[in-house]
Amino acid sequence: MPKKRRSKAFWKNFKFKYKLTIVNENTLEEIVGLRVSKLNGLSVLLCVLAVLFLIAACIITFTPLRNYLPGYMNSEVRSQIVGNALRVDSLQAVLNRQNLYIMNIQDIFSGKVPIDSVQTLDSLTAVREDTLMERTKREEEFRRQYEENEKYNLTSITSQPDVTGLILYRPTRGMVSGHFNAEKKHFGTDIAANPNESVLATMDGTVILSTYTAETGYLIGVQHNQDLISIYKHCGSLLKKEGERVKGGEAIALVGNSGTLSTGPHLHFELWYKGHPVNPEKYIVF
Repeated sequence: MPKKRRSKAFWKNFKFKYKLTIVNENTLEEIVGLRVSKLNGLSVLLCVLAVLFLIAACIITFTPLRNYLPGYMNSEVRSQIVGNALRVDSLQAVLNRQNLYIMNIQDIFSGKVPIDSVQTLDSLTAVREDTLMERTKREEEFRRQYEENEKYNLTSITSQPDVTGLILYRPTRGMVSGHFNAEKKHFGTDIAANPNESVLATMDGTVILSTYTAETGYLIGVQHNQDLISIYKHCGSLLKKEGERVKGGEAIALVGNSGTLSTGPHLHFELWYKGHPVNPEKYIVF
């Protein structure tokens, strides 16, 4: 009974109405009278907050301000990034061809390469120096022995993923602090980033791993098409669970500093193809 009485008293006090009046000081005439309660005041406050939230959501959704949200990138920016990456790759190819051409011309002038071995000048932009030079008997013998020994060695075959026509998103914004080095068992690229920066899926796929380990902290793995798997380690928190489908460029985790092997806020990103680690910097512009 005492609890019911206290509850009734609370609601009675909460619904109790107060009268707010504005009185003319000279005539003491009541100009405006308003009867309000605590419940009415709370309702008005919630309505005002809801309206402000809707206005802010509309501004962010329909204005360029949405581009400043973590993990969001419009189609125009994505196309510009892809176009710039293709232009850089084309310029690098042209520069390499020019370097080969100049190198081969210098070797022809110096007598290292016989003139008769050059069919056309255009071939100098695609043929390396050593292919134009005559092989010695010692080199021929070494090549023959090596090819014979490695003929049935399946481990010598190195496969590389075919990413023609694919768009690989940069997993997070930051600076590369550690490069891929298979000899030192560092099978990924380290990207120094701000804490809680969004970690994006590099391509469409399915989450196959979302867990925590003592050394790598929070990590998440995504299976993609073309036999590709991407791994994201040392995250601060995970946003996706195993079995969920994700889109390329979608936020799947947040940058952190978890795990005993981490020395600061960063993302360790790995890319695997058919069970072999590949250098992510060859396929993604960081």
